[in-house]
Amino acid sequence: MSSAVSPLRLCLAAMVLLIALLPAAAEPVDATPRIAVLCAFEPEWKALRAVATHMEERDYKGVPIVTGEIEGKPVVLVMTGVSMVNAAMTTQMTLDRYNVTRIVVSGIAGGVDPSLNIGDIAVPERWGQYLEVILARETPQGFRLPSDDTPEFANFGMMFPRGVRVFREGRASSPRQFWFDVDPVMLEVARRSEAVTDSELQRCSADKVCLLKAPRVRVGGYGVSGPAFVDNAAFRSFTFDTFKAQVLDMESAAIAHVATTNDVPFIVFRALSDLAGGGPGENEMHVFMDLAANNSVAVMRTFLKALPD
Repeated sequence: MSSAVSPLRLCLAAMVLLIALLPAAAEPVDATPRIAVLCAFEPEWKALRAVATHMEERDYKGVPIVTGEIEGKPVVLVMTGVSMVNAAMTTQMTLDRYNVTRIVVSGIAGGVDPSLNIGDIAVPERWGQYLEVILARETPQGFRLPSDDTPEFANFGMMFPRGVRVFREGRASSPRQFWFDVDPVMLEVARRSEAVTDSELQRCSADKVCLLKAPRVRVGGYGVSGPAFVDNAAFRSFTFDTFKAQVLDMESAAIAHVATTNDVPFIVFRALSDLAGGGPGENEMHVFMDLAANNSVAVMRTFLKALPD
């Protein structure tokens, strides 16, 4: 027998070495069925941690993570980071690494519906990505879309909102979709507990700045998200007129998109910290964001307590 190494053996050895050098797939951290409770930034994170028990600190690639319980429900708390890409990335990472049965979002938002006031908590029934747009060509006849596109919504200048293609397992096509519906069972639980939480909500901040009206919970309606902080009265009016939205934020629709693709039920609680440019003076977010974050968690906590196992 020849002592020379055959080309086939060299090829097999190279493949084994390559496989050994590939990064290992992320293993689930634990098998416990958990509700993923997500927020975007520090004030919301602080409010969530204040009501969690049996906490174990973790992190993954720098993302803060806590496992524990809220109202007796096993949870994994995750701070996604602000805006759409962070929210989508971190949500998918959480689903890949934990046994997530449902997704709950808690945080602050800008108010769009004129009937809502700062401090109110919105629990929309659907979410859309309102800054997914075509920037249309300007012509002497006005703004014009490419010939194969038709408007889905009214435009704001050159901005024409439209849906996004959503991949689904087992489906041959991926049609455009604008609205992502929250889980109807979870929404009904929120609706049943709506009246219970109104009396428990804070009206004054730690600095003794108080809301003009007592905050209330509104279940239903629409929310929209996009990668922009909105502090513009004209754009706020456009958002309400076009989408009939109650609130806008920078994360929820991205989380909804990921939840829908993964077939995981979700719901979102958003307390108004400001009016997205609709107030008479400077933006109010930094005055009321802590109060709003705490009130959102209070409503979410009542919801978790009522949520069947």
